[in-house]
Amino acid sequence: MRFNQWIDTSVDTSLFLLLQDLSTVLSGNPDLKFEYSFGSYIDITNNIVTGSSMWDVENQVIKESGYKSDLFLRTVGTLHYSDVQVLKTYLQDIDESSLPKFAAQLVTLLEDLRLEEIIKKDRPGTKRDFTNRKRYLKHFFTNQIAATSLKRDNQLGELFCLIYLLLQADTPDPRFPKAHKQQLNELEKLKPLLYEIFEAKRTADITKIAMQIVSQLESNYQDNMNDFFTFPISKINRFEENTLFDELTRTDELANEDKEDINDQDEFIDERFSTWHRENENSDRKQMFLQFELESGTKTSIMGGDTRETEDGNEAMGTVQGTSGESDQNDFSELPSLEKKAGRKSKDHSETSYGEENKNAKQIVKHAQTPSTADRQLYQKYVNGIDAYKRKLATTIEKTLEHKKNAPRKDLIIGRLSKKLLPLVLDENPRVFYKKSEESKDIDAVFTLLVDCSASMHNKMDETKRGIVLFHEVLTKLNIPHSIVGFWEDANDAKDDYQPNFFHIVHDFNDSLYQNTGANIMQLEPEEDNRDGFSIRVATKELAARREKNKFLLVFSDGEPAAYNYDQNGIVDTNVAVAEARKKGIEVIGMFLADGEIDEQEDITMKNIYGKERLMIPSVAELPEHFAPLLKKLLLRTI
Repeated sequence: MRFNQWIDTSVDTSLFLLLQDLSTVLSGNPDLKFEYSFGSYIDITNNIVTGSSMWDVENQVIKESGYKSDLFLRTVGTLHYSDVQVLKTYLQDIDESSLPKFAAQLVTLLEDLRLEEIIKKDRPGTKRDFTNRKRYLKHFFTNQIAATSLKRDNQLGELFCLIYLLLQADTPDPRFPKAHKQQLNELEKLKPLLYEIFEAKRTADITKIAMQIVSQLESNYQDNMNDFFTFPISKINRFEENTLFDELTRTDELANEDKEDINDQDEFIDERFSTWHRENENSDRKQMFLQFELESGTKTSIMGGDTRETEDGNEAMGTVQGTSGESDQNDFSELPSLEKKAGRKSKDHSETSYGEENKNAKQIVKHAQTPSTADRQLYQKYVNGIDAYKRKLATTIEKTLEHKKNAPRKDLIIGRLSKKLLPLVLDENPRVFYKKSEESKDIDAVFTLLVDCSASMHNKMDETKRGIVLFHEVLTKLNIPHSIVGFWEDANDAKDDYQPNFFHIVHDFNDSLYQNTGANIMQLEPEEDNRDGFSIRVATKELAARREKNKFLLVFSDGEPAAYNYDQNGIVDTNVAVAEARKKGIEVIGMFLADGEIDEQEDITMKNIYGKERLMIPSVAELPEHFAPLLKKLLLRTI
């Protein structure tokens, strides 16, 4: 868990996932990842596109439109329509300028305005978001002018704000009463150049205008403006093509320039190599099959591109995938088809996948030990403390089951005749019969309780065990199978390629109904970090394999996930894990354990992970009285 409560790391998971989907769809690159950053840029080397933290505002409409418009500009505009080589040359030129910071942000602004018009024309649906972007930025830069009017050390920043407002003005001659006269005079001189951008068709036109503006201002200003924009292309010096899209689709040349001399008169061997096909009926099974992947080699003058002659039963092209292993002599006739093997391999891979953020997480199972005498005595103390909740809850469920068992089924078309015969007169198709219900079965449900065993549970674990004891005692009395698992990550052994995650199984589905195993719960203790998304996926896989109709996953936690390389994306990954479980028919409820009072940030964090299905408990001392109604609600739903 994260101990520093002053760090605001709340993530709007629904918005983040929307932006991630937009990134991959608009760019056509399924590996492109969206990230929040201090500016908006695209990095095709590391497959990253970012949205500027400028848009992290309270107004949800502006926030969403701002981030989306950043993505439109980078994944549609910069990726396809910005000339990389021209921008690279521009950056080299401004290195010798006295205003490099201003020059980089100016060309970014001007190029974005050009790209915006292209995008709106190609994709009219983006106009609303760009309109919201423009409205917010006009307000932002107007406020910046008011702020800079109080100090004289950021004159170039004030001029930059005026340039944006002039280019985005709704009137032909806008007035800026709060701006300094020096900047207004300079803006007047720049107007002819600035208005040329509305005629700019290419990146080269934009860089030419920007360079002329920079040259005109160098003698009058110092380069001390604020960071309003970030240069849109990361690691631009590495690229050789004109656009980033061309760079992505570039095919590398051969590793060397060696050439082979071919003698057209040389002898050749006319020998047929037939292709493999599962329908091939050749009885000797001695075909040869070749597959080539040419990545590097020698240039040759041999002509290519023509197809070879084929025979019936052969395919012109084929691919083979498989695994090595000894065969039964040389007879392959009884082997399963390669397609089936590949299918099984792919299926097994998908079943063991726990998300990109957890690709190096390792599941380590720890089983409960035989409880000590002290554990048994403490457990009995907890049982006595929650006995009133247990009896009340179990009695309610048992009475509901008994009522369902004895209640007759009414309004049937066959059966015993009811005493209420009025429908014979009033209804066209009267239903005046009833039947006695058959005895109902046990509750068709299964539960898993995941318990956060991170270090921040140190002062909460003892009280948390009271709620866990209530959970176990009620479900055992109602004969409902359940598992109780504590989870944590070993922070001391975690590293880039290995993150050990422990699952302390104090009760599994098989022993949960035994009467003498409850004291195992006392073995749960606070440990280290917590990787919630991984733990939820592990529990989901086990629940999905159960036969019960109603499946519930409850998660005791005291806040935000925090593990090795997991802080930034932990909330989003956990939210995705919860969504995946719910798609499989598993109901997931998050239960937050506070230290006496729930603040707004904690509620937002749990909402971003679990949505409406969350239970906020102000104090762990109140856990049984909050947990009992939830358990009652879930159990009644299964009857």
